[in-house]
Amino acid sequence: MTDRSTPPARPARRLLLVHAHPDDETINNGATMAKYAAEGALVTLVTCTLGEEGEVIPPELAHLASDRDDTLGDHRIGELAAAMSELGVTDHRFLGGPGRYRDSGMMGVAQNEVADCFWQADLDEAAGHLAEVILDVRPQALVTYDDNGGYGHPDHIQAHRVALRGYELAADQGHRVDRVFEICVPRSVVEEGFARLAEAGRDFPFEQVASPDDVPGVVDDDQVTVAIDGSAYTDRKTAAMRAHATQIAVDGPFFALSNDLGQPFFATEYYRQVRGEALGGGPSGAPAGDLFDGDGDFNGGDSGDDGRGSAS
Repeated sequence: MTDRSTPPARPARRLLLVHAHPDDETINNGATMAKYAAEGALVTLVTCTLGEEGEVIPPELAHLASDRDDTLGDHRIGELAAAMSELGVTDHRFLGGPGRYRDSGMMGVAQNEVADCFWQADLDEAAGHLAEVILDVRPQALVTYDDNGGYGHPDHIQAHRVALRGYELAADQGHRVDRVFEICVPRSVVEEGFARLAEAGRDFPFEQVASPDDVPGVVDDDQVTVAIDGSAYTDRKTAAMRAHATQIAVDGPFFALSNDLGQPFFATEYYRQVRGEALGGGPSGAPAGDLFDGDGDFNGGDSGDDGRGSAS
């Protein structure tokens, strides 16, 4: 007979990712998510908005846009679910529930001033919703954007703020996440990716090619803490990107957003640690290959320490 009073055991490794809109998670972390999910880790995604203000790529779906039917958010819930199925991620949630915070649009547009948009959200209220998830999941690793949101989008900046404040609030309530990471891409990898694109020697369906300046979160190579080799999960990441059909056009090892600027696809994904005890590097000082301690001996995160440690 099953003992229903005993909750199921948590997986040993638990990863939480905080993103602004559906599709951000797949572009930035799809291979990482697929890898850890396949290895039995609990991968939890928190998405802060439904992406209602996104531009729609397929002409046949243009009516979904906010200036027409304004039903893109509901449609993107389905796209996100399909993408997570491709990545093997079963725990994906919206901050405060679906539709609690509306997409704010790009910086400087009128949508930034809408009362229920994410940019206008009370920080402690929004972070409180995230702290509830942290206390439920009890992750050892948390991933989000840098303080510029990678490229200055207000919802990405706010997601960064909410992630770090939620980390603090959860620590005050009994769970300190072991390590917090910001998404980044080393400059040398971006340069190599665009060189590969230039050498492809074929026509692309995209209007033109992006430049390295169009890639968010580029940092000097020595700023990278962790490099996750997701090459075994390229097909899953590609399929998940295709699931976000309103936002992403995929062509082989390249893709474009609604700006129709072709850019390279990265199977290895990179992170910079900003909170917690520093991870040991790889051989010859190379980035670590794991977001968790290599021996799996986690502290469980139940101390009241603020978690800044040597990497703050």
